[in-house]
Amino acid sequence: MARIDTKSLINGDIRSVSRAISFVENNRSGTEALLDNIFPKIGRAYRIGVTGPPGAGKSTLVDKLISLIREQEKTVGVISIDPTSPFSGGALLGDRIRMSRHSGDAGVYIRSMASRGSMGGLAVNAQEAGDILDAAGMDIVIFETVGVGQVELDVAEAADTTVVVLVPESGDEVQAMKSGLMEIADIFVLNKSDREGADRAFVDLRNILDLKSTQDEDWPIEILQTAAMNNEGIDAVYEKIQSHYQFLQDSGGLLKKRQRRYERRVEGVVRQHLNQMFWSADRTEKLTDAIEQIETIKKSPYKLAQELIQDLSI
Repeated sequence: MARIDTKSLINGDIRSVSRAISFVENNRSGTEALLDNIFPKIGRAYRIGVTGPPGAGKSTLVDKLISLIREQEKTVGVISIDPTSPFSGGALLGDRIRMSRHSGDAGVYIRSMASRGSMGGLAVNAQEAGDILDAAGMDIVIFETVGVGQVELDVAEAADTTVVVLVPESGDEVQAMKSGLMEIADIFVLNKSDREGADRAFVDLRNILDLKSTQDEDWPIEILQTAAMNNEGIDAVYEKIQSHYQFLQDSGGLLKKRQRRYERRVEGVVRQHLNQMFWSADRTEKLTDAIEQIETIKKSPYKLAQELIQDLSI
């Protein structure tokens, strides 16, 4: 079994970082031990989530943010989550070419990961990859996620600040926010605002925000207009991210967010272990037998589940 040199990783060795991310992405034996070993070095990086529908210009926006972060002499790691190909299972990585100009910068690390069907838009192992970048000394970790038009709660759980990127044509996404993305956004970015219909989209989004303002007055969510391809409005976005960071620090919200994140991750590890413990060979066989008799079986799923767990002792 290949071993990861955790000392080199913590010292920021890029090869060790890449190997470690591949290690956890492929769920190799020893993954938990690796993450356990680096945990004392985790907690310094500020984590930013950037999400929104496909074609909103998220990669371009992140590319411009990287430049601003580097101007402040801060290091940044980017985990870009790509939609998994339904045929090959691989990620579609063409959109990452926009960030390739940073490839020669030792203070920037960019990694694409496949979503592998993750409904929330964030790859299952993305948070662990963020931990690795954190332990390696990155000042900022950015999760750029696939936009799937669903309630991307896992994005908000992974990030300290969540940026939702829309475009003037995002009418359906704006409507969806009434029950979805609205709940996770700390900052809205209306990108490609030089396009026709941008003013109307801004008003529609503003109206939705006004309805929500009576529910949450702690952090005033704003809509920032950008044309990322032309590098317009990017400074304001980064300034707002920094303002949100300061707000969380002053209000104690940053600690609360990280405590919640820790709690949910512990719950996730417990669920994973219990699931592995439960599905023994005989229980799997019993379920398979029931499925094969699905046309004639009279036993309800509830009854079968009860039978499967009746001999379980923890």
